[in-house]
Amino acid sequence: MRDAVIVEAVRTPIGKGKPNGALAHVHPVELLAHTLRTLVERSGVDPALIDDVIGGTVDQVGEQAMNTTRYALLSAGFPETVPATTVDRQCGSSQQAVHFAAQGVISGAYDLVVACGVESMSRVPMWSNVPPGKDPFGPGVAERYPEGLVPQGISAELISAKWSIAREQMDTFAVSSHLKAAEAWEKGLFDAEVAPLEGVARDECVRPSSTAEILGGLKPAYYDPAFAERFPQIEWNVTAGNASPINDGASAVLITSSETAARLGLRPLARLHSFAVTGSDPVLMLTGVIPATEKVLRRASLTLDDIDLFEVNEAFSSVVLAWQQETGADLGKVNVHGGAIAIGHPLGASGTRLTTTLVHAMQERGARYALQTMCEAGGLANAMVLERV
Repeated sequence: MRDAVIVEAVRTPIGKGKPNGALAHVHPVELLAHTLRTLVERSGVDPALIDDVIGGTVDQVGEQAMNTTRYALLSAGFPETVPATTVDRQCGSSQQAVHFAAQGVISGAYDLVVACGVESMSRVPMWSNVPPGKDPFGPGVAERYPEGLVPQGISAELISAKWSIAREQMDTFAVSSHLKAAEAWEKGLFDAEVAPLEGVARDECVRPSSTAEILGGLKPAYYDPAFAERFPQIEWNVTAGNASPINDGASAVLITSSETAARLGLRPLARLHSFAVTGSDPVLMLTGVIPATEKVLRRASLTLDDIDLFEVNEAFSSVVLAWQQETGADLGKVNVHGGAIAIGHPLGASGTRLTTTLVHAMQERGARYALQTMCEAGGLANAMVLERV
């Protein structure tokens, strides 16, 4: 049976997703093109050999419409013969691109494929693909959930309440994310994965001076009287400090088989071992990482103790802390170079950003097995296991 291995992984620095952000002047097509260009330059592969480019983007509208991935590869100088598609599994879009790419290699449909993602939240704000007054859910969903679905921030609050996660725990976790990311930058641990762009060389949201005392002074980010009445259990613990920011960025990984890697003289960094995707309660929304972790470990015939490193997307502190409570994972193995709270969460790019960081962390720490999982809007989650080779 064929396998699938990652032979290169790169990302841009992550900028603030605001008009004054460091990458706000860069068109999203160009953000992604930069990672694709860097990917082939660093790997040395002929882009004409690439069978497909699968990209993740969440808000596919405006400057991120019309199959952004296709135009990014054209801008990157790839031959016109190289195809591309853009997928949407919300925050896990580019992790899903990794799953699709690896599954294509394993099946024999691809020999060499790129999984990637991009989001420019400064230029294409979240929810800009839903015009005012339009309902993206439809009457059947309204009938099934008569009290209504909720925004992700409310889901994060419900998770905090259900798992009794205190504000202090969430703020402490957020500070740890910043400190780990700052330390990784100071030690040069991001140098191999980051492709500087137009003078921007570092992640813009990492705050090494962050403290629990500073975060403790922030106001709740999602307080709403109507939701307070509907959900009296909410204590309003989620703030801008213990949640991921909005960001601009892109990332990409090159996937092939061990056989093709040997033929092309490419060095595998990790084998894509096992995959899972799950659905869960769309009101709690962000808890799918718990069953997804169980499912992928079962498919991999591994236990939690076999996993040396974890990447759990830090959409909100409460998500990771609830996941940790349910799984019993050692937080010392989780997001060891910091997570999305510090590095940033450019929606469609985050899946392959996590993979890029994880693959390089595996090399740096000599980890054998690693697990990546992401919560996603609508009550979804992706999970995968990587094995160092």
